[in-house]
Amino acid sequence: MRIIFMGTPDFAVPSLDILVENGYDVVAVVTAPDRPAGRGQKLRPSPVKEAAIRLDIPVLQPEKLKNPEFIQQLEALKPDLMVVVAFRMLPEVVWSLPGRGTFNLHASLLPDYRGAAPINWAVINGETRSGVTTFLIDHKIDTGNILLSQSVEILPDWNAGNLHDALMETGSGLVLQTVKGLENGSITPKPQDHNAALHKAPKIFKDDCRIDWNRPASELHNFVRGLAPYPTAWTTVKGQRLKVFATRIGDRHDEKIPGTVRYDADLQTLQVSALDKWLLLEEVQAAGKKKMKIADYLRGQQIDWEEVTLGE
Repeated sequence: MRIIFMGTPDFAVPSLDILVENGYDVVAVVTAPDRPAGRGQKLRPSPVKEAAIRLDIPVLQPEKLKNPEFIQQLEALKPDLMVVVAFRMLPEVVWSLPGRGTFNLHASLLPDYRGAAPINWAVINGETRSGVTTFLIDHKIDTGNILLSQSVEILPDWNAGNLHDALMETGSGLVLQTVKGLENGSITPKPQDHNAALHKAPKIFKDDCRIDWNRPASELHNFVRGLAPYPTAWTTVKGQRLKVFATRIGDRHDEKIPGTVRYDADLQTLQVSALDKWLLLEEVQAAGKKKMKIADYLRGQQIDWEEVTLGE
């Protein structure tokens, strides 16, 4: 089969690699245009473009997916199948082009956690299991007929980054299985149950990441895990933003004001009162500084912690 692969971030690279390693004819890669990045704002290629160059595969980088020139380029490649992993929403003129269709790899067990951020929301919600699903793309987002799925356990100490890496590797294997199944006709697409009780996984913005100390400690612990290492939960210390990457649930307390701080100079610990329990901050990053352990952060501060309430 002649395959066109579409993807942009690191998450998609193992899926591209595994297809090439297994001898599939990836005739082109479609990825995002190079974007300015870093302090120098130099143009930087996407991870998928870097992989395509390494694999000597032609690269297409359209700004607009409905551009007639881009459509003509796709048609000239005569694809039998298109594989999409972590890319943009495709117009029908693109996804309907291959004879065997276009399938997408989604980082959840569909129909649960449809949306842009399924990995983050699964951890935020305290799930103990997630997974990956391949499905045929249709007119709506994440609603097409399911091809294959595979579950992955979420360990208690995992954050979103850990789950991302696990799903990335499991997903690449599922992509390969899906391509093989479509090639030999062993897969029967199955409609999703649109009436199931579902969690949503909408895109997460910076303001959504602010810690609300009026919530239970267990919820905040999962909130921090689910946003680490990106886009990262945050609170404020004397009006300055402090990113929080890791926490630990402490003892119950009788504090009336959530956000109250308990500082131990000898142990170099900082506990914050959530609704019901103390939450110990373990890894943080102050504005303009590197990520660091809480003890290192505290040693660099000249703050009277008895006068501080986080989040104010």
